[in-house]
Amino acid sequence: MKSGSNKKTSIARLSVASNSLLIAMKFTIGIISGSVSIISEAIHSSMDLVAALIAFFAVRVSDTPPDSRHPYGHGKVENISGVIEGLLILVAAFVIIMEAVKKLLGSHTLPESVWIGAVVMLISGIVNIYVSRRLYKVARETGSLALEADALHLKTDVYTSLGVAAGLGLIYFTGIVWLDPVIAILVALFILKESYNLISRAFSPLLDTSWPESEIRDLEKRLSEMNVNFHDLRTRVAGNYKFVDVHIELPENESVGNAHTYCDNIEEKLKDIYSDLTVTIHVEPC
Repeated sequence: MKSGSNKKTSIARLSVASNSLLIAMKFTIGIISGSVSIISEAIHSSMDLVAALIAFFAVRVSDTPPDSRHPYGHGKVENISGVIEGLLILVAAFVIIMEAVKKLLGSHTLPESVWIGAVVMLISGIVNIYVSRRLYKVARETGSLALEADALHLKTDVYTSLGVAAGLGLIYFTGIVWLDPVIAILVALFILKESYNLISRAFSPLLDTSWPESEIRDLEKRLSEMNVNFHDLRTRVAGNYKFVDVHIELPENESVGNAHTYCDNIEEKLKDIYSDLTVTIHVEPC
């Protein structure tokens, strides 16, 4: 069975390969047909490829063990990669909008080989459905933000590819050529929304934002069930790694040895519940 690190690397490599193939197909058909919506999709997929490459290197670096210069590990590399990926999506969206507006304000000609473009978009959508589902599965299993961001890229590509395919079908049957740049603009607006969501999610842990409220309540419940008298509970996340810092109270006559064993038991129980967890416990007399 593959380890979490090997799983992440393998699926990231699959994403790079699939994106490379789809980019070649989209740019070829887009240039041949002159369809700005297909070219916009090719640009979008190019950003997906860059994102996949960033994710590939991010998951490799984030799993590197702590060292003297990075005693808390390298988990935030995944958050940094998520922010970069989100910014790349943002750039791609603005490029698509600019190209589409120029086409919309210029002369309108019916794209050539529209049906071939529609078929390529359908193939792209199907391929990305498969790859994005695999990415999401591994991302959930390993808690990898970089893979989740990559999966989000491909998820947006699924929707936009199918949207472009439908639009090209309408152009083919109706001959309404201005639909081509309009579809491209709609694709870009969807991408803008997804990029905002991704940047917001990836950036917060860089500021050591605490766990979601529901997870904190669950943690407090777990500690209470262990009959731990605690306060000043703090949490944070770095990539797929979670950190807990908590103060507990023990009788002032408790021996150091017993206090240490008690803390070790709490730590082990929490690590059995939460994967990739680091716990720091401060003991105070009561």
